[in-house]
Formats: sequence, C-alpha cells, structure tokens
Amino acid sequence: MVKSYLKKFMPKIVSIALLSAIGTFSAYSQIKVKPSIVDLTSKKTSESVSGKIPRSKRTLEEIKKHSFGVGIGQTFLNSELGQNGDDQITLDLYYNYSASHSFDLLVNFHHSSHDRLPRKASVTGLAIGIKGRLFQFDSFSPFVIGGLGFYAPTVTRHQGGDFIETPMNIAFGSHFGAGGELKLNDKFKIAALLHFHNPFDSKQEMAKELEGSYYKLLINSYYTF
Repeated sequence: MVKSYLKKFMPKIVSIALLSAIGTFSAYSQIKVKPSIVDLTSKKTSESVSGKIPRSKRTLEEIKKHSFGVGIGQTFLNSELGQNGDDQITLDLYYNYSASHSFDLLVNFHHSSHDRLPRKASVTGLAIGIKGRLFQFDSFSPFVIGGLGFYAPTVTRHQGGDFIETPMNIAFGSHFGAGGELKLNDKFKIAALLHFHNPFDSKQEMAKELEGSYYKLLINSYYTF
C-alpha cells in the first residue's frame, strides 16, 4: 500500500520540490544582484552619481582664476546727464578674479560721450565691487554685484547765453547690478548684465552741483586664464 501511495503522489512531490528549489534559487540570485551598502558608497559609484548632479559650487580648478572681459550694450542716462546727452551703445571693460567658490572681485572701467547738439554729456568711471554667485545649475550661474567706485561725469551747460562744459572733477559713487553668466568652456564665458552707476554729486566752483546717474544693459564676453 505504501508503495502504491508513493507511486501515486511521487510526481506531485517531485514537482513541489523542483518549484521550491527554483524559487529559492531565484530569490538568492536577486539578493546577489542587489548592490551592497559598500557598493552604494564606493568611490566609483559616488563619482558616477555626482557626475549626473548639477554642481552648486565651483570646483577647486575654477577658483583663483583671472578673466578679462568686454561688454557692449546700451547706456541710459538719468537726471542732468540725461538732459544733456542721448542714450547710446557703449563699450565697457571688465576684470574678474574668482576669489572663492561663491565670490569674485569685479573691476569695471568705462568712458563714453553722449551728444545732444549743442549739448553734450560724458561719463567716466572705475567701479570696484564684489560679485556673488547665487547658485550654479550645470554651466549657468545667476549673480548680483555691488560696490563703490570713482566717477568723473561732465556736461555742457547753457549758462549766460553760452554752452560751457563743466570741469572733470572726480567724485565717489556706488554701483550695483544683477545678471547671469554661462561658461562655454575652460577659457570662455558670456554674461548678460544690468549695471547701475550712481556718482555722488560733483561740486562746481561757479555753478550748481552736477548730479546724475546712469545704467547699462550689457552683453559681456570673458577670456579666462
């Protein structure tokens, strides 16, 4: 009788055993395929993952670098400067030093003459400031700038029936701005910038003080070395 029962149920027993063995092997295989905590935290894995995440700060190779830039755009005159000269396209020079992961030294020099015949206005400035990078997404970074500078504005005024140019007196002033820059490669980058300059009132010997401000909307290109 035992033999008959074994003969009757043996195929089922063998099938159950085979299915159990296959299931155990599959579960074991899945466990082996999953990476261990060591693999997840390995240097190779972390480098692979970090390469896919946008950087939020500069790398060590990107700091302590010098850049010279040229900006071209429109200069808009305000107050007495705007009363004596027209807005026009001008050229600016920039020097940038990447001092840290988030902050740069930025120096700007500009000079331009604005005619509104028979009147005339000119602006000259050397602005020194700090550029703070707000964040970095891939190769793009928005920034803000602010600082102080030296300015020498002049205008041609109508006085006593004649047009007289004011002397070029150097005055202190402030400047600030905002923009965004895109790094093209290790040597070149471009930026868009709105830069506001506010020279303090310039005293005149025989006339009222010269007052006025101006701002620039520029496209800049930089060479880094």
